[in-house]
Amino acid sequence: MAMSHCSGLLSTAAKVNLLVLVVSAVFSWSSLSDRVPEFALTKIEESDIKDDSGKEPATEDEADPEDLEVFYPTHQWQTLHPGQAVPAGSHVRLNLQTGEREAKLSDSENGKSGMGEEKRRKRLGKMDIDSNSFTSQELKKALAKMKESEKTERMAHEEEVRKKFRPIEELKEEFEKLNVKLETDYEIMVKLIGKFNSSASTLDEKVAALYDLEYYVHQVDNAKDFLSLGGLQLVINGLNSTEAVLKEHAAFVLGAALSSNPKVQIEAIEGGALQKLLVILATEQPLAVKKKALFALSSMLRHFPYAQQQFLKLGGLQVLRNLFREKGMEALYIRVVTLLYDLIMEKMLLEDSQNGDQMEEKIQQYRQVKLVPAVVEQDWCVIVSNLLAMPEHDTREKVLKTVSVLMAFCKERYQDDQSLGTTLSLLRREYEELAAEEQREGDKDGYFSELLGSVNTIIQELRSK
Repeated sequence: MAMSHCSGLLSTAAKVNLLVLVVSAVFSWSSLSDRVPEFALTKIEESDIKDDSGKEPATEDEADPEDLEVFYPTHQWQTLHPGQAVPAGSHVRLNLQTGEREAKLSDSENGKSGMGEEKRRKRLGKMDIDSNSFTSQELKKALAKMKESEKTERMAHEEEVRKKFRPIEELKEEFEKLNVKLETDYEIMVKLIGKFNSSASTLDEKVAALYDLEYYVHQVDNAKDFLSLGGLQLVINGLNSTEAVLKEHAAFVLGAALSSNPKVQIEAIEGGALQKLLVILATEQPLAVKKKALFALSSMLRHFPYAQQQFLKLGGLQVLRNLFREKGMEALYIRVVTLLYDLIMEKMLLEDSQNGDQMEEKIQQYRQVKLVPAVVEQDWCVIVSNLLAMPEHDTREKVLKTVSVLMAFCKERYQDDQSLGTTLSLLRREYEELAAEEQREGDKDGYFSELLGSVNTIIQELRSK
């Protein structure tokens, strides 16, 4: 009985001890579990990193550097994924609970300031810490797509250009089929001169050739080429044609080639152009022919003192004076007056210039041109002033300018001309009214005010002694 009681007590004590042992073991394991993450092994055993097939995966050093995704450690443990490159100095461990590799910044960097973090970022370079950052393979694919997209856009643009514009080869073929050839001005003038000079050409064809030539010879270089091709002499000879229309267009081409072209002016006067033009103006010819002949004569005389001297020797001033006696030539009056005004002013401006020895030779040439004495001798003073009676304001303006220029040479003649005084008084009254109307409209320096000033100036000049 006693033995049985002792056995019961022993059994109870054993149970208690066993229970305490189990509880202790549980607490010990729990404590160990809590400390494992803190003291996890950092050495990775070879058996732990083998894959299911028993082969070791490629290490970070063996992997293609372009295919590695950089791991950006922080001060907290983070899981390392396969293929991620761990920056040097990072703390790596194997979590025994999860079996995954983890990494963080080394403990030595925990106490560093923000300056250390900044240095680390500079050392690692500019990083995208977004968890969705692209791998190099993805970037390669994206770049390839961009290149493909650019190529597609470029091809689309080229196609659009092809639709808008036709290839030059195709245009050349069509021009050849149409027998169209792009020609230079020189080549065109060669053909036009040939057509004008051909005995097989009709009158209309010759006139058309001259009409086209006038367009080209306006250009100075073309006019020189026209001279070298022999076209100038052909046109001068055309002034002798029995066909009025050929004379007209020949004179027109000649005037265009002579304009501001000294080389052509010299060749023309040596080729007898001046005499032929004066003959046309002195004989009975249609108004259209004389208009073009006067145009050619004006182009030859301007800025060419030698031609002006020859013009006076050949009686050219008298030829122009006779035009005022012909009926139906009123359209030429103001053209002649304008020419005289230009020639007189041209000489006066040159003599007043301060160019020294540079223009001395030309001044000497102009001094041999006795134009003003011939104008006074042939009584151009009255011929010009009588044109003030014409109704056109533009004509009056040009005549008033010419009278003002001639005043220094024709003053006594003008003072004795009572009709001129009457005409000037009527003009002053007319332009006073027109100028007043301009001023009422707010135009203080209008056209009619200028004309009124010219009239008043001439009147004052005539009243002075």
